[in-house]
Amino acid sequence: MTEELRINQDRLWRRLMRMAEIGATPAGGSCRVALTEEDRQGRDLFIEWCRTLGCEIRIDRMGNIFAQRPGIDPERLPIACGSHLDTQPHGGKFDGVYGVLAGVEIFETLNDQGIETAAPLEICVWTNEEGSRFAPPMISSGVFGGTYDLDYGLSREDADGITLGEALEGIGYAGALPCGDHRLGAFLEAHIEQGPILERQAETIGVVIGVQGSRWYRVTFHGQDAHTGSTPMAGRRDALVSAAHTIGAVRKIAEQQAPSAVATVGRIDCLPNSHNTIPGEVALTVDMRHATVDTLDIMETQLHEAVNAAAHREGTEAEIQRIMATPPVHFDARCIEAVAEAARELGYSHRHMLSGAGHDACHVARVAPTSMIFVPCAGGLSHNEAESATPEDLAAGANVLLKAMLKLAR
Repeated sequence: MTEELRINQDRLWRRLMRMAEIGATPAGGSCRVALTEEDRQGRDLFIEWCRTLGCEIRIDRMGNIFAQRPGIDPERLPIACGSHLDTQPHGGKFDGVYGVLAGVEIFETLNDQGIETAAPLEICVWTNEEGSRFAPPMISSGVFGGTYDLDYGLSREDADGITLGEALEGIGYAGALPCGDHRLGAFLEAHIEQGPILERQAETIGVVIGVQGSRWYRVTFHGQDAHTGSTPMAGRRDALVSAAHTIGAVRKIAEQQAPSAVATVGRIDCLPNSHNTIPGEVALTVDMRHATVDTLDIMETQLHEAVNAAAHREGTEAEIQRIMATPPVHFDARCIEAVAEAARELGYSHRHMLSGAGHDACHVARVAPTSMIFVPCAGGLSHNEAESATPEDLAAGANVLLKAMLKLAR
């Protein structure tokens, strides 16, 4: 029977659209920023669905949720899937949530067919993957995988000074299970690609073999506030001009490592942010990514050189803080092959590929055999309210996930 087993495409789509109603934005996207009321509602709905399917629910100290479907042999480690439910402030309907709800649909499909698995199956919901409220991103899977310790994770603060631990308490999701003590037999994360490769090549499934490394920095320039009208151009200590030089340099750094490197300045905080005052302090974030540590080291050195040159040129002082570093990740060969075999047996066009974006799977791979499944998204667009994927592609990815999990659960 399992050879013909398929998920219910319409039911998966309905659940995705139901979850998208929570935090729906006027432009058709989703806003369920981590540990807000909207995130709580999304978590509650997920748990309601899983309990209806007979799952046992456990929550760890970082708010990670584990919904387990029993296996024939309860002593075996669970074969897990999942992703995250939190979104960017102007996020889409599929980033993260697809990987979670594909798991819910798989459990219901197995229940419908009366299929038991040797190993338990599990859906994981990781807290604050996006990092839009609490930096760094993927912090809770990072604690789970041993990249960060628990105290560091719980002490992260948002822009209002609220810690992640306080926010977990506030929405009722500060669990008792020690984070990282819950072992997994394997972990597969299904996700929209968030890039254009599959769509451009007219392929349905990405068999993800690893993730490029990424580093985040916070660069701060200290100049001097001064009146824009009465301060001569010569001798100004304009922090924003230093920042502008740096922004241009960041783009050139990535271009020098073409075609694989990428680099972005994504946020600027300018003080005092007044129309007629020369900016005395400017902070900006830099995101750099590449598939090798050596190239990331080169890019980091070039960033320091560019920042120091920009500060010297304008008479400002500069600080550079590396706030996150995720090394390149190579996924487990057995999990990769399980995904590839599933795609071949189901007749889906597919390719092996690296992920350009970071995912919770990066940290989980430190403690469990791991891989990922990509499906196309329209125009490669993500972190955007216009993010879009077809029901057919989403169902294909869920079918591959189902078949791969059954292979690993034997």
